[in-house]
Amino acid sequence: MTSAGSDPVDRRTQELDTIAAVLPLERRDGLAELLTDQDVATLRHLVNEGMGENTLRALTSDLAYLQAWSLAAIGKSLPWPAPEALLLKFVAHHLWDPQKRETDPDHGMPAKVEQNLRSQGFLKSAGPHAPDTVRRRLATWSTLTKWRGLTGVFASPALKSAIRLAVRATPRQRRRKSNKAVTGDILGKMLATCSTESLRDIRDRAILMVAFASGGRRRSEIAAMRVEQLTVEPSIDVPDGSPLPSLSIHLGRTKTSGADHDEVVYLTGRPVNALNAWLAAARIDKGSIFRKVDRWGNLSNRPLEPSAVNAIVKQRAEMAGLEPGDFSAHGLRSGYLTEAANRGIPLAEAMEQSRHRSVQQASSYYNSATRRTGRAARLIS
Repeated sequence: MTSAGSDPVDRRTQELDTIAAVLPLERRDGLAELLTDQDVATLRHLVNEGMGENTLRALTSDLAYLQAWSLAAIGKSLPWPAPEALLLKFVAHHLWDPQKRETDPDHGMPAKVEQNLRSQGFLKSAGPHAPDTVRRRLATWSTLTKWRGLTGVFASPALKSAIRLAVRATPRQRRRKSNKAVTGDILGKMLATCSTESLRDIRDRAILMVAFASGGRRRSEIAAMRVEQLTVEPSIDVPDGSPLPSLSIHLGRTKTSGADHDEVVYLTGRPVNALNAWLAAARIDKGSIFRKVDRWGNLSNRPLEPSAVNAIVKQRAEMAGLEPGDFSAHGLRSGYLTEAANRGIPLAEAMEQSRHRSVQQASSYYNSATRRTGRAARLIS
């Protein structure tokens, strides 16, 4: 009889338990069956190395999906390194033409594989995957291959060509993470809804102002922000006015920074006052900054979830008489760059605060603002 300690699945379950504080696992038992011993060892290593929680969750999700797909498609766990034929099969199963599927039921993901993944909760919507999702999972697959000290074929011409042709066959309009940017005027309307001195209003005012003014911080960064990341800076002198309070926020490792790079952004003036008002009202002097407030106005010790930041943006948009479906937390990020463009702030200066690494991505907001207000868009006006 096999003891619990020697059973591979039980052993992996116990090992996953040890990192649950950093990596919340709602499907722990299922993951223990899907992931191999080496997979779990890799996750433990990444936790010990301090990989960001959100990055680790995304990586684990992709790895679990890849393992589930491999078991369903070829009847065994992912081979390392993966042969080119398996990578091409992955593309064919996930990027396909819905019109072709109507006349050829064998086109795309086989029904048996689809049923298997759907029964485990890995597939929810019908139709082909989004190209970005496929590219992300292939990138995760490639990264895991390199971490194992192996060389993959993820840059092969055949794979690149297959993805390019598949994307052409399944055209879809690229959607922004937020339909509309939260620019300065929109932000003002949202802040106007935080009109009372209730704990919730004081908190939401601080969240909106800090997230926007610090360069459009991601919702995960706002939710994870701690008092220990704040440093009071010398006040900023302004002509014909009182000095403005200033502080720096040490973000540490972010989504786009290097492993050992400490990203720093700055707050000046009203956002600093709003943040200080929240810390004083909530009597927070250490630990998580933005915490839950229940319906009775009681403060929790637990930090907000990233999804709660998104919900706050939508709720404040609705209270301001705006369409909540048009806005999300990412709208604060795109809104910061759009507002900077509208005010004529140089792109490089705005990127220093937003911490964008891609000039192409950041400049897209500038280009949109310039095109909308420029002469080329109003030849007839």
